[in-house]
Amino acid sequence: MSASPNSVSVSKPPPGANEKVEQLRKLFSDAPQLGRKALENVLREITSDASETPPPPVESAGRVGSRLDKVSELTIIVPLAPGGAKRLRAFLRLLNGNLKRGGDLVGSLHNMRFVFFDNDTRLLFATTYDGEWDAYIDDFVAKIPDYLDIIDSAWDGWPGIRDPGAKDYLAKHQITAEGWYVAHPDLTVAETARLKRIGKAVDEFLDKID
Repeated sequence: MSASPNSVSVSKPPPGANEKVEQLRKLFSDAPQLGRKALENVLREITSDASETPPPPVESAGRVGSRLDKVSELTIIVPLAPGGAKRLRAFLRLLNGNLKRGGDLVGSLHNMRFVFFDNDTRLLFATTYDGEWDAYIDDFVAKIPDYLDIIDSAWDGWPGIRDPGAKDYLAKHQITAEGWYVAHPDLTVAETARLKRIGKAVDEFLDKID
């Protein structure tokens, strides 16, 4: 029997969604009241959006890490060598904390940050980039190897970016994100730059004809 032309198509919850909700409610049964209340509010919001196409799930970036469409993440927590924090912090201050020069040379890098913690004994190194994990690390090797060795020589046990064991070292200390948000996962660094150039050209054209 065919559907009426005026009927409204409502998407069914994805398989296993109800089971996940019930499991979540059980896990939150001993959470603070404000957490349980917030969960129910969010579940109602998600249910009301059931007719909309759900966002794509997080996928693998390759060897390690997560990817959403064209954009991937890398999050490393690494122990620092004796004196490593002092050396790395001095290098970052020389650049005024801005690694634009090295970052631009990579070409596939969206952002990169360094966070010292545990009294300068460990470092959080996090980036987002285009494409697959192996190709991204290869970009570092080919385009800014000395920048990487200055930075990563602060890491305990770092073998050097040109060493065959460098990828194993990075993968060992990387932690894959289980939840993540990307505003424009369909745009690479190059595509974003192109759109900015087009937008600037259009603005200049409109200014001339005003």
